[in-house]
Amino acid sequence: MPGTVWPLDERGCPSGSVESAAREALSKAVWRMMSFYDVPLADLDRAQQADPDWAMPHVARAGFLASLTEPSLQAEAQAHLAAAQACTRPAPLRERAHLSAVGHVLQGRWGAAARVWDELLVLHPRDALALQWSQLADFHAGDLLQLRQRPARALPEWDDADPLRPYVMALYAFGLEENHLHAQAEEVARQALALEPRVPWAIHAVAHVMEMQGRHEEGSAWLAQHQPVWTEGNGFACHLWWHKGLFRLEGLDRAGALRLVDSHLSGPALQITLNRVDAAALLWRLHLLDEDVSALASALVDGWTADPDRDAGFSAFNDLHHTLACLAAGRVAAAESWVARCAARVLAEGEARRDNHAVARRVGLPLMRALLAFGRGRWNEAVDGLYAHRSRAQALGGSHAQRDLVDLTLMAAAARAPAGAACRASGRAVLNERLLARAETPLTRHWIDALHGAGGAP
Repeated sequence: MPGTVWPLDERGCPSGSVESAAREALSKAVWRMMSFYDVPLADLDRAQQADPDWAMPHVARAGFLASLTEPSLQAEAQAHLAAAQACTRPAPLRERAHLSAVGHVLQGRWGAAARVWDELLVLHPRDALALQWSQLADFHAGDLLQLRQRPARALPEWDDADPLRPYVMALYAFGLEENHLHAQAEEVARQALALEPRVPWAIHAVAHVMEMQGRHEEGSAWLAQHQPVWTEGNGFACHLWWHKGLFRLEGLDRAGALRLVDSHLSGPALQITLNRVDAAALLWRLHLLDEDVSALASALVDGWTADPDRDAGFSAFNDLHHTLACLAAGRVAAAESWVARCAARVLAEGEARRDNHAVARRVGLPLMRALLAFGRGRWNEAVDGLYAHRSRAQALGGSHAQRDLVDLTLMAAAARAPAGAACRASGRAVLNERLLARAETPLTRHWIDALHGAGGAP
């Protein structure tokens, strides 16, 4: 309300609570969201108990649940958003902006949410929650420029002594990496870790740099060096195990990658869809290298969802990975059924308001249909479909390393085509890009041999 003097949190941002215990509990929850050390729900419970009329604990819980891109959690997130909206106590503009942004996310409008957070950060560049959530929004939307620029606009406003500054530096480092500013990204991430070793997002940023540069042995050693930090009690561990799997595959250590799947990317380790996405991505890469992962992939598919009609079409990025899991399991009919459900959802009433509608229609569904062609052994059709849409894959969200499976699949399809097939030239063209972009690894040499050899399905 105009003229109201609001309490300030520890970073000078206006707060709607006068209860220091509530503010401290929310601050702890924000740290957990940035560090991935346990989930923030218990902290948010404490904040709510300390100040039952404060809307922000409900907003933070709704936003955290929505950020997991888990369809089964949407109803719970909506309930907390409604509880926040029902709070009658006046709130500062900053907290009302968070409420609005989370509302956009729950409507599937990540771009609108990011714009609200951007306006908020211009006024309050030290709002850690806005920085964390806007990076997730940019990540899901594939907005590479804002992944870098948004934290860049805020970071100079942060005090060197602020305990969350290293986490903001990690956001910036990841944005630099996704914009191919690899040396700068690695430098910023290492500086963040020198200030605070327990910043998994900074460890992650350096792992991405090393993956994109073909430094697979160094990358594996990097993750091993920091393993005590990210393995115990950290929600990001599954994704970093996936990165370790990528480094093993770059060295063509198929057995080592399979051991990682068995120990860290299967069964009880897969708690949410984002974990299953990592497992599917690693299993698919093994499948492209002619490893029989059908049993592992079949178990993954069986545990993916209890409600396909609810989940199919919710996220084109997740949908594509579910399709990969089905194909790696040899369950082509199940993959076709999943893609059909996704296509039907695009046509459903109300879907056009969600950002995913345009992404699925223009990118997700064409790529999934190309993957189905791969699963049927139609190599020319697969290569043509993947090549035609690979330049748009950024819209799916995720990282360059995650979207690399499009090019890997294209090269694998081209290599399986008969000698003289037109699509083999497309595979060699994509391989040439790779040769100039990163150091040559055993995996790259595998594709050189496959695409310059006689050709034909294994």
